[in-house]
Amino acid sequence: MAEMDTSGGGHHKKRPGVKKSKKQSTRVDLTPMVDLGFLLITFFIFTTTMSQPTAMKLFLPKDTDKPEEQNKAKESGALTLLLGSNSAVYYYEGQLAVDAGQNNFKSSTMKQIRDIIIDKKRRTPEKDLVIVIKPSNNASYKDVVDILDEMTINDIKRYALVDILDIESDLIKATEGASGAPK
Repeated sequence: MAEMDTSGGGHHKKRPGVKKSKKQSTRVDLTPMVDLGFLLITFFIFTTTMSQPTAMKLFLPKDTDKPEEQNKAKESGALTLLLGSNSAVYYYEGQLAVDAGQNNFKSSTMKQIRDIIIDKKRRTPEKDLVIVIKPSNNASYKDVVDILDEMTINDIKRYALVDILDIESDLIKATEGASGAPK
């Protein structure tokens, strides 16, 4: 701990009638202080809460007795977004129709998709609106994250990330091959 040095210090001659005071030097042992420091560091490390990872909240559909009725949505409220290469977005409302008489398969870009979502949201009651997101094999991870951000920005309550169908993939390839990806 601490100790006091009581030795005489110097070797001076004593004169008669003069009392010499003893010089006392102090020396502090810091070993216990180092131990205390490490105890405090250990305490703060163990009691500190680490940063919690942030994640998107995911709401899953409720279970029903009949599995075929679980994911039913009104055709008039459905908007399907197909993500292609080079930030191209293809979409259709309701069921996909590519007959000779009618074709509801349209193309857009990631920059213009917000207007399409807002228009669909304005025309459709909130309880019926469902957006289905289908990234193709050529879609980038950034585009998927951007479209999920659009769902949050536009306050879309019901949306799903689903695998793309073969016919939809073929339509994307044919559209991109014929005219190139939209700019």
